[in-house]
Amino acid sequence: MTQPIGSSVLARAPYQSIVRRPRLTLPGDARVVLWNIVNVEVWEPTAAMPRAVLSPPMGAPMLPDVPNWAWHEYGMRVGFWRILDALRARSMPASFALNGAAIPRYEEVCTAARDAGWEFMGHGLVQRPMHKVEDQRAAIRETIDEIQRFTGKAPRGWESPGLTETDDTVDYLAECGIEYVADWVLDDQPVRLRSSKGSMTSIPYTVELNDVVISAVQQHPSDEMLRRGKAHFDRLYQDSADTPRIMAISVHPYLSGVPHRIGYLEQLYDHVLSHEGVLVWTGEQILDWFNAQQPERK
Repeated sequence: MTQPIGSSVLARAPYQSIVRRPRLTLPGDARVVLWNIVNVEVWEPTAAMPRAVLSPPMGAPMLPDVPNWAWHEYGMRVGFWRILDALRARSMPASFALNGAAIPRYEEVCTAARDAGWEFMGHGLVQRPMHKVEDQRAAIRETIDEIQRFTGKAPRGWESPGLTETDDTVDYLAECGIEYVADWVLDDQPVRLRSSKGSMTSIPYTVELNDVVISAVQQHPSDEMLRRGKAHFDRLYQDSADTPRIMAISVHPYLSGVPHRIGYLEQLYDHVLSHEGVLVWTGEQILDWFNAQQPERK
C-alpha cells in the first residue's frame, strides 16, 4: 500500500546535484532547450488584485480597483497580440498557462493560442493562491475539464497561481492526471517529485526570467529581460557543453506585451535563436524527452 508522502518539501524533492546524475542527451547533439510560457489570468475588479502598479490613494485599498484591473486588461486586449506575433514570426511554440476561467472570459485569446498550436497548461481556476482555494481537487478538475472541453485534450502540465502549493497539491494534481508541474524552480533539468498518487515531474520553470519578478516585483528598467536573459542564456550554453540545460522565459501580456518592453523580449528571442544547438519545445515535449531518457522507476 502506498504511504502518504507527508508535509515535507524535502521529502518530495530529495537533493540530487546536477554534476552527479545520469547524463541526458538532446536530439542532434543540441545543447539548450528554450521553453516559452505565456500566462493568461482572470482578474476581477471587485476583488483585491493579484498585483498592483498603482498604489491606492492615501494607502487605503478601494473596490472596484479600476486602474489596476485595467492595467491587466490592457494585456488581454492589446499586449497578448504583440506576444503572439513575436512568437509566430519566429515559428516558436509556447506553453499557454491559463486560468480555467479565462476560456469563457477571453475566448478570442484562447482561440488564438489554440490555433497557434500552443500547449495548454493548467494555471488554477482563477488567479488565487492554492492555499486560499477551499476545494483544491474540485478546482483542479474544473480547470482540466475546461481545457479539455475547449481543446479536446486534457492538460498534462500545471503551474499554480503564484507558484503556490500546499502540502497536498502535488498529490491532488497527480490524482487528477497531471504529469508535470512548473512550481519547483530548483534545477536546470527535469527532476522527479515524489507523490503518493502517481508520477510527477518538475520541469524547470523560472522566477529569474519572469516578467512578474523583473518588472512588477523588482521594478527593473524595461530592458532588464534582455540584459538578464542574454547573460542567463550565454552561461547555460557554456554549461551545456557537459550536459543539456532548459531555459524558460515566462511572460504575461500586461507586462511584456506593452510597447516599451516587447522589443526587448523580441531581441532576447533572436539572441537565443542565433545559436546552434537550440531547440524550442513545449513543456510536454520536454517531459516526453525526459521520460524517454530516464524512465521512471516504479
